[in-house]
Amino acid sequence: MEDKLFTYLWRHSRAEQFRVMAVVLCSLPFYYLLLDLPKLIVNGPIQGKGFEEGAATYFGITLPGWLSGATLFEGFTYTQLQALFVLSGVFLSLVIVNGLFKLRINTMKGRMGERLLRRLRYDLVDRVLRFPPSHFRKTKPAEVASMVKDEVEPIGGFIGEAIATPLFLGGQALTALIFILVQSFWLGLVAFAVVLIQGIIIPRMRRPILALGRKRQLQARELAGRVAEICEGASDIHALDTSNYERADVSRRLGSIYDIRFEIYQRKFFVKFLNNFLAQVTPFIFYSVGGYLAIMGDLSIGQLVAVIAAYKDLPAPIKDLIDWDLQRHDVQIKYEQVIEQFNPEGLTDAALQAPADEPVPPLAGDVSAFHATIMDDSGTRLLDAVSFTFPLAAHVAFMGPPGGGKEVAAAMLARQLVPRSGTLTIGGIALASAPESLTGRRISYVTHDSFVLPHTIRENLLYGLKNQPLGSSARSAAEEAVHQARLAETIRAGNAPYDPDAQWIDFALLGCTSPDGIDAALVRVLETVLLTDDVFRLGLQGRIDADEAPELAGRILEARRDLKERLTARGTPELVEPFDVHRFNRQASIGENLLFGTPVGPAFAHAGLAENGFVIGILRETGLEERLIDTGRQIAETMLELFRDLPPDHPFFAQYSFIAADELPSFQQILQRAGRTGLTASDRARLLTLAFAYVDARHRLGLVDDSLRGAILSARALISGRLPENLKGAIAFHNAQEFNEASSVEDNILFGRVAYGVPDAQTIVSNLLFEAIKAMGLEPQVLRIGLDFQAGSAGKRLSPAQRQKLALARVLLKDPDLLIVNGALVVLDPREAREVMERVLKARKGKGVVWTLTGTSLPPAFDRALEFSGGRLPDTRAGQGEAGISQAAK
Repeated sequence: MEDKLFTYLWRHSRAEQFRVMAVVLCSLPFYYLLLDLPKLIVNGPIQGKGFEEGAATYFGITLPGWLSGATLFEGFTYTQLQALFVLSGVFLSLVIVNGLFKLRINTMKGRMGERLLRRLRYDLVDRVLRFPPSHFRKTKPAEVASMVKDEVEPIGGFIGEAIATPLFLGGQALTALIFILVQSFWLGLVAFAVVLIQGIIIPRMRRPILALGRKRQLQARELAGRVAEICEGASDIHALDTSNYERADVSRRLGSIYDIRFEIYQRKFFVKFLNNFLAQVTPFIFYSVGGYLAIMGDLSIGQLVAVIAAYKDLPAPIKDLIDWDLQRHDVQIKYEQVIEQFNPEGLTDAALQAPADEPVPPLAGDVSAFHATIMDDSGTRLLDAVSFTFPLAAHVAFMGPPGGGKEVAAAMLARQLVPRSGTLTIGGIALASAPESLTGRRISYVTHDSFVLPHTIRENLLYGLKNQPLGSSARSAAEEAVHQARLAETIRAGNAPYDPDAQWIDFALLGCTSPDGIDAALVRVLETVLLTDDVFRLGLQGRIDADEAPELAGRILEARRDLKERLTARGTPELVEPFDVHRFNRQASIGENLLFGTPVGPAFAHAGLAENGFVIGILRETGLEERLIDTGRQIAETMLELFRDLPPDHPFFAQYSFIAADELPSFQQILQRAGRTGLTASDRARLLTLAFAYVDARHRLGLVDDSLRGAILSARALISGRLPENLKGAIAFHNAQEFNEASSVEDNILFGRVAYGVPDAQTIVSNLLFEAIKAMGLEPQVLRIGLDFQAGSAGKRLSPAQRQKLALARVLLKDPDLLIVNGALVVLDPREAREVMERVLKARKGKGVVWTLTGTSLPPAFDRALEFSGGRLPDTRAGQGEAGISQAAK
């Protein structure tokens, strides 16, 4: 990218800048006429000059004397009153014309600025995508995001102003000065002197402000990176009790930023004061000196009024020009600071990331390294002149101690690290200069920290197949017109002309011909990495829209009946206590029994149920409010008595999970207030929340008797019968004959709660539920729902093992010529890791695999091993390993 901002914007907006300049130049004559017209109105119709004979001529056109002095148009003759109204109308017309010019100029500048800001942000993100992988180890993502999002924002605002604004404002100021000089040379000279002083002194006083602004920007960027570090290390901060140290560090940084900003404000407002003072000195001179000249007859009243009116418009463009100059320096500094961070050493050539024009041919031949050396930033040799050769289709184990070089060698094969010296080829193709369309599609790489997108599991699996658009998406005529307009603007802004909604997935790679076959291919790779059961369980927790899938909802209801029959046939119907509108469910909480349905939205959510006015009104009417508060008080007393002397990690806290260890002191204070001054509204709500969470069969404190059950059933009937119109749909009530869209698939099939205290009840019910699902042929649909599970930010809604399996499944789906697994299963149990490895190697028969292993035993599934130590390759072994896979599988 260009080092200078003006070079960048001139290169990418030259044509638009010329168009804006043309409009600006066209506007200046009209601006001059607007300044001159008040003089004509005051001297003519108002003072009566030229109307001695009763009428005067206006708007005549006469050539200058040096052009023969001929009269081209005699003009129009008006009486004094007619001239007043005609000239006033012309003045109003000129005001409108000048306003329209400003509107047009500002619109053009705004569009140009936003378009170039879009281009600049795209160029920066494009360079992020071209950063060498090693650069990300010393780059804070939050700082990069802050630069792309926030730091270039002022640059974008200035881009539209860069050339048009000084031309427009300078033209207006110069026009006003020329007009004043024409009316009075001395007054014009005074105005010019003041403008000159402003133009020299004010910019010099603002230079320290620019330096402070640069310092503030750097510290704000560091603060953003520090906040990101706090978010990433939150668990360790809590575990190490260093939160107060982090507060101190942030306070110091904020204090430093405050000091800089305050100094900026002091300097800025002093400069503003001085600028305003200079602007107001000139009218004083005009009124005194100009008034004297008018009294002495050397200056007409109309000229004086015109001069004062012209100068009234002069300070604004001068001030804006000075502000523009300050902004120019500021954004140039910002631009240079940003560009510095986006020019790392080893930036990938853009040509290497260009889409492939033709199908990418498969790789063949040998994988060969010759004297390949990898060094870190400090110059330490991570790999030292390593040489090896093996067939591409071989299954090769990279072995050796941690840090011995096997991990670095695997990353080198995937071009995550580039050798400082030596060569690395596959089938004679140098990896260092191979396009990403080849390396990204024919080589797949997965490690223990492979990124999981904040999207669904399905989107994560398919992400590796989105290499380039293969077809357009279906749109209506109106949608297509909008798309084409946006595409044209995208091209004008220099962005990639690709449609993210187009067809990016090559179905042939998945062994299918349409989107309908995608899920089957996804399930195959899930089975290979032992992730199918996890996705199935996630599917059971998912929800569906019965209106969009009525047939599926109906089959789930059939599975509900089938599960009930299986429980009855087994002689254990009591393992699931079904929902019954006329019965209290002992396996459900008091809150669940009260609502008898699933909350939809926050109105009846458990956390706010005790503060729901409608619910509290029903409880008061049925006499339940005080009884449930007393129930909450008894729960709190029991918890304090049982847990007061237990450590926070005691298993009893899991049994009584509705009250946490760190909440015990606050409940102790509530009970103390209850005995002395009475409960506050907040205390009552917290005790009610405790009572709502109480499950009779689970917690077994004997707090729910027949009388309380009857009262809860009465309140249940009132809640369902009196639900206000604005809360209709806020509760999805249970109905044995209907599908509940707010409940999960599993809850819809169970239609009740699994019994507490019965040995193996959960396992038995889960097995029977799976049998019911299989009998109804629902397994593919449940897996499909599981594939739609949102993985969360960086996959945080999945367990570490699930994330690693998902990353491995994603690269398997690409079916590459060479699969590189670099410590990708480190969090798995050794036995499970071994099984996944065996499944992957079996699925990859005839295709290349490189797998980094710990331990010294070479599994028999591998053809050969390369054993690294100290960054070197002292030994190479053929595949004849023993069964000691449990350690090697990772």
